[in-house]
Amino acid sequence: MVLNRRDFLEKLGFGALSIGLISQLPMSSWAAKVPGLQLPRSLPEAQGVASSGILDFVNAVETDKLNLHSIMVVRHGNVVAEGWWGPYAPDLKHTLYSLSKSFTSTAVGLAVAEGKLKVEDKVVSFFPKDVPATISANLAAMRVKDLLTMSTGHDTDSTPSLRNSAETNWVKSFLALPVDHEPGSFFVYNSGATYMLSAIVQKLTGQTVLAYLTPRLFKPLNIEGADWEVDPGGINTGGWGLRLKTEDIAKFGQLYLQKGIWNGKRIIAEDWIKDATSFEVQSKGGSRKKEENDWLQGYGYQFWRCRHDGYRGDGAYGQYCIVLPKEDLVIAITSETGDMQGILDQVWNHILPGVKSAALPADKQVTGQLKQKLATLAVPLEKGKSTSQLASTISGKSFGIVENSLAVSAVSLTFKEDGCDFKMKDAQGEHVISCGINKWKIGTTDLNIVPLKLTATIIPGETKTKIAASGAWTDDKTFEMTWRFIESAHYEVVKCRFDEGGIETEFMRSLAILGKTKDVRPVLKGKLMS
Repeated sequence: MVLNRRDFLEKLGFGALSIGLISQLPMSSWAAKVPGLQLPRSLPEAQGVASSGILDFVNAVETDKLNLHSIMVVRHGNVVAEGWWGPYAPDLKHTLYSLSKSFTSTAVGLAVAEGKLKVEDKVVSFFPKDVPATISANLAAMRVKDLLTMSTGHDTDSTPSLRNSAETNWVKSFLALPVDHEPGSFFVYNSGATYMLSAIVQKLTGQTVLAYLTPRLFKPLNIEGADWEVDPGGINTGGWGLRLKTEDIAKFGQLYLQKGIWNGKRIIAEDWIKDATSFEVQSKGGSRKKEENDWLQGYGYQFWRCRHDGYRGDGAYGQYCIVLPKEDLVIAITSETGDMQGILDQVWNHILPGVKSAALPADKQVTGQLKQKLATLAVPLEKGKSTSQLASTISGKSFGIVENSLAVSAVSLTFKEDGCDFKMKDAQGEHVISCGINKWKIGTTDLNIVPLKLTATIIPGETKTKIAASGAWTDDKTFEMTWRFIESAHYEVVKCRFDEGGIETEFMRSLAILGKTKDVRPVLKGKLMS
């Protein structure tokens, strides 16, 4: 049997490799445009970027355990470095969280260009049937621009009130909230404000933001397969919930860097890009003083200003689209980190100093090291043994689970030569997750992943989720699995402990691991069924 390079690396547990930087390719092939991908590829030094800076960045984020899933660096419109920490891969989408906001802002900009609204329009004017009986002066004064700049006048983020309300009409819930400050005068990061932008676009166009953007933005940029979470009424959440591939993020940043022009055609009005990415209001956030804090550089229309005179869209746990116009540079990053500032610091410390105004001399040794590093990126696997004497005793046998809040009634583990099938029965039926042993196995699951996420909203029609699973025996009686939901930012660790005919199955979602908190789900306890 002949394995291609991707299959070979997956056999080793490396998962997805960096398509543009493969150590075995000759230099001329590496620099060529890769079929099926839209942005041209180039050597870093040919575009004035030091390979050493990118290599130092990758090493630094790994040393600091910042948990990146992917990175793509684009200079002068050319991808000069790209990498995915397997099992994350270039053909997979990734949850963007609040990076979605920059796309919602773009939809508003397109609607403004089409004459459907103006940023000075009052928010209440779009929803006469949803306004409260008494409209306060501050609510009446709230403009589309105030939604865009997170200066609605609310004292706190409106999002929890929308998501936790018994009212399924989120627009009505938003408009019912007290507006404590004069709109335009008080910045509060407010995902509910972005949701209202989505609702306005849908009200004016009869289309969701996703549908509206598809022919106007996604198709021209050859972005395929995008999806977006919705509220109970089918309105895209706007402030979060969009999923795109890493290269799609990079293309979006490149479009903004090119002031709205793509392949010679204007996609977004240049004036809108200028307004959206300029300082509109003083932002808040972070714990450092202003000169060291990328959350205190100001806020535009759903874009943050950065140090080094750049701007970015960003999302929870480290989803980034960083644009540095002076350097003609775009950096796309996906991750699940508890230290978002830490990622930006490493960009400024390592990548940025290596960006020069002219091409650099070739450095084959360092370039080769970078290529090798990016080709073998991988998130860590469990440390443990491939088997246990207990495995043959319990394999394929069901354990009845005592009554629990998850309504799980039975679990079983079936061990094979190079993997394990974990089976769990609950009120929705039987769910199977196939794990590799000391390596990733890619598959799908119909398990509900909402409990793992920051938000409880769903992708319409999605019944199965892509997953990479691996497992190992951490001791003779404990089989530990990691389930990575590879089109989200999240994973969970599942521990099965066996003792005297019994089992305990414990779940720990990655957000609890990051926050060093206890998972709210119960430990499942059961006995071997006869």
